[in-house]
Amino acid sequence: MARLSEFTGKRVLSDAGIAVPRGTLATSPAEAATAAESLGGAVVVKAQAWTTSRAAQGLIRFVESAAPAGEAAAAILATNAGGFPVNEILVEERVAIASERYAGIILDDRRRCPVLLISARGGSGIEEIAREHPEAVAELPLDVVEGLPLHAARELWRRVGVHGEEQRKLAESMVRLVAVARRLEARSAEINPLVLTADGRVMALDCRITLDDAAVFRHPDLGIDVARELGHPPTPLERIAWDVEKDDYRGTFYFLQMCERFGRGQRVVAFHGAGGGGSMMGMDALQRHGFSVANFCDTSGNPPASKVYRAARILLSQPGVDGYFGTGSGVASQEQFHSARGLVKAFLEEPLAVPAVVRLGGNGEEKAIEILTGYTKSLGVPVECYGKDTPVDVCAQRLEELVGSSTPPPPQAPRRRDKPVERPYTFKTPTGEVTYDHAVCTRCESKACVAACVPQILKLDDGGLPVLNVTLEEAARGRCTECLACEVDCRALGAGGGHVRLPVPGLDEYRASRGMQ
Repeated sequence: MARLSEFTGKRVLSDAGIAVPRGTLATSPAEAATAAESLGGAVVVKAQAWTTSRAAQGLIRFVESAAPAGEAAAAILATNAGGFPVNEILVEERVAIASERYAGIILDDRRRCPVLLISARGGSGIEEIAREHPEAVAELPLDVVEGLPLHAARELWRRVGVHGEEQRKLAESMVRLVAVARRLEARSAEINPLVLTADGRVMALDCRITLDDAAVFRHPDLGIDVARELGHPPTPLERIAWDVEKDDYRGTFYFLQMCERFGRGQRVVAFHGAGGGGSMMGMDALQRHGFSVANFCDTSGNPPASKVYRAARILLSQPGVDGYFGTGSGVASQEQFHSARGLVKAFLEEPLAVPAVVRLGGNGEEKAIEILTGYTKSLGVPVECYGKDTPVDVCAQRLEELVGSSTPPPPQAPRRRDKPVERPYTFKTPTGEVTYDHAVCTRCESKACVAACVPQILKLDDGGLPVLNVTLEEAARGRCTECLACEVDCRALGAGGGHVRLPVPGLDEYRASRGMQ
């Protein structure tokens, strides 16, 4: 589920007629101090981090004037919130509170409808409140077509002991909240606390709104650029990964960073999974062997080798990883040698500088093992590959041994194919471009690229050179499945005349900013 930031969520509520505190986003202590001064001095300084119990973590601070607001912002911006840096601060006016309430809309799987849940007691721990004070909590299934009538909202608040003018105002806010959830196709919409101020206004002091990922494209005004439930604001690397996945329907590439900042002495692994259940088993095995997992990654559902290649490059762009670990289920729907070729291309281009253990269990695993281990011998770091009969815990133990005993090779520049091509033969693929240097191909005896081309779209012309056996348009529309054999097998078994260009927009710039180029 895609989540709105607190600032955007409050803007949505305000547009719907639900009062929110005046506030300004800041990205520096100076901006926070200026915002506090413009709001009258007494403000709340809040980290824009998707984590619970912000106050207990020191991520919400109450100050009386501009200078302390800047100091509070500096402290919060230096905080590591759940493993991720805090980049934005919300500076809001202080509000005098007469009473605190809670209101939230969730999708109830059992009832198969949205449910409005309210409580006469606001603040953290709605679950505990429901257990210890059931009389303070009430819920109402919602009609997705009709919405919430005002009289039903008033009756709901009456059930928890709220009466009079406050009941009316709270009920009106509930009608507006339900309308917001319906308009946004929200999977949940929560206001906590929903307060009655000392001057008689009902106001949302904090909110949490999540949308169905599939509905995000219908709401461009919300500015959600990564339609994924991440648990934190998207990192730069997650944005790059999402741009790879969002328009390529072939298989799945899910990438989530678990942490950006690691402590001293941690052994950190770039994790590459295939299939949710098998991936979780792999991550558990790594943790049992003392590793911290830098990320979650899933390439399953029969992705092309090009998507696996891009995923591997992104994983290897995480600074400070000590190893690369790949595992997953015995996937019957995809040939594992496609994944192996994607990994080989990424490992050779980066080049790989840490030990790698990969378990490629499933169709064609023997060929996959042969490709991954045989084509990476020149790297100078160990690359080991196993099939489905090798337990994942054994693979994790093997990585532990390799990380403990391997010596990192000297730093090497990325091995990109940027040298001039003497006699180019080029055609577009769905997400990239294949180029053969026919001057090199004339020296090739194996013609390995044609023999290994899975979709069989290549042939040898009268001069014995690889060319398309389909039209340029057909190749670009998808007849070329980007299996990468025309480069990977050409490099390993032929003369090396083939190259597949598969851009990953923004990745080189990201790596340069982290000192990795």
